[in-house]
Amino acid sequence: MCGILAIIGKGKEEQLFRELSKRMAHRGPDESDLLITENGHILSHERLSIIDLHSGKQPIKGSRTAYVIHNGEIYNHQELRDGILKDHIFKTKSDSEVIVHLYEEFNYGFCNMLDGDWAFVVVDGNDFMVARDPMGVKPLYYGLDERGRIYFASEMKSIADQVKTLSTFPPGHYYTQKTGFVKYHNPEFEDFNKADLELNLDLIRETLTNSVRKRLMSDVPIGVLLSGGLDSSLTTAIASRLLAKSGQKLHSFSIGLSSDAPDVKAAKTVADFLGTEHHEIYFAVEEGFEILDKLIWHLETYDVTTIRASVPMYFLSKVIADLGIKVVLSGEGADEIFGGYLYFGNAPSAEDFQKETIERVQKLFTADLLRADKSTMAHGLETRVPFLDKEFLDVAIRIKAEEKMPKTYGGKEKYILRKAFDTPEDPYLPNEVLWRQKEQFSDGVGYNWIDQMIKYCATQVSDEQLLGAPTEFFYNTPTTKEAYLYRSIFNKYFPQVSAAQTVRKWIPKWQENLDPSGRANAAHVQADFGIAKNNNEI
Repeated sequence: MCGILAIIGKGKEEQLFRELSKRMAHRGPDESDLLITENGHILSHERLSIIDLHSGKQPIKGSRTAYVIHNGEIYNHQELRDGILKDHIFKTKSDSEVIVHLYEEFNYGFCNMLDGDWAFVVVDGNDFMVARDPMGVKPLYYGLDERGRIYFASEMKSIADQVKTLSTFPPGHYYTQKTGFVKYHNPEFEDFNKADLELNLDLIRETLTNSVRKRLMSDVPIGVLLSGGLDSSLTTAIASRLLAKSGQKLHSFSIGLSSDAPDVKAAKTVADFLGTEHHEIYFAVEEGFEILDKLIWHLETYDVTTIRASVPMYFLSKVIADLGIKVVLSGEGADEIFGGYLYFGNAPSAEDFQKETIERVQKLFTADLLRADKSTMAHGLETRVPFLDKEFLDVAIRIKAEEKMPKTYGGKEKYILRKAFDTPEDPYLPNEVLWRQKEQFSDGVGYNWIDQMIKYCATQVSDEQLLGAPTEFFYNTPTTKEAYLYRSIFNKYFPQVSAAQTVRKWIPKWQENLDPSGRANAAHVQADFGIAKNNNEI
């Protein structure tokens, strides 16, 4: 995980470029390098060393004239080295180097050969190629300046004051000057009519386990973000089992306002059950208020639910990074895949349910993945998300929609995921956690967190300011004082309308209350985590 910056076109001063790159120094605190090519293009890399700690410095040159800068992880890099790239001579052990060799071997047509999460820029003379992973796990932005130079960067802050317009690079695409944007990732699950797979609980369990196994690839210590919800608990349980085979113990981390927070209590139950090296972190609501400005600068969004959930994740990430851990696993994606948010229970039909799951997965890069990346990388911590593995997605999203709908199994959300890991002879989790009701992260750290945040924002924004919001912010106009405050901070750093257009607000469907908190749904049950197990059998 790193920060990448490229300018295609001549004329930028080297010192200025270094300063632009250093705006993302938090993404790569281990080392930094810059290259000006013979044609005047500039490539820069802020490195967080995960694979090949000693010789993986970037940009990396291929066998001929091409260079690559890369942010992310290529989980099948060794397979590629031993297979279709076996005749190539490699200079490093870095997973990143396979990209430039694949470019030399296949020109632009290799993105589907990569298994991982990534954004990269390859420059070869005056030719170049830029690409982003299928789900947008790794961030990437682009823009044009007044002279027609093209900028690419992991974060907007590096290029916002250099370009006329800002845009989000679309996931699952590559770009070249010859082809324009090309959608290389075209999974069958994007067609809602292809939700025709019969339910196979063993296959769900096997593909998710394989996904976690891949994401344990590292030359540095790995931890797990354990909220105590189903998704992070399953990730923790699988990782703990896999690491135990090699005698390793997993570090788990939870955060809340106090030891009584719903997530903290559930996480401790899981950690005790699995025997992880568990760490509990607490924060005060006032501390959350104090970091809002810095946090929104890091996040580059004004979406309410993203900011609410990012505050605890930001604090948690600093503690983890200070302990020397550079990689964590997290549970993002499961709620979108399986319709786990409580509002999914109100879906009017199986077709509507399936379409909503697909759209939520496709738009994850605008919200949960943005939060997972930027609130952790603010402290040089890499987050990996097993639920968004390509193979797992191909299995899980295409399961018949009726099998995923809560009403099929007595209103229990994500029933089939729970059931896949309900193995009494060798349990993955305690029943009270395996069958715990969905609790959104910003709620689970302590219900008082959101209540106090709303009250605080009301003291910072006047009635007159909110009334003037349509004039001040004509695009995506904020309608509450909380939303207005976040938008004002965002606008201070990213004033272009094009920057505001990179943000997509998270709004639940099929419920009267449009507040994104899970507690806004009538189905929410305020209990510690003692939701009775559904007795329906598959």
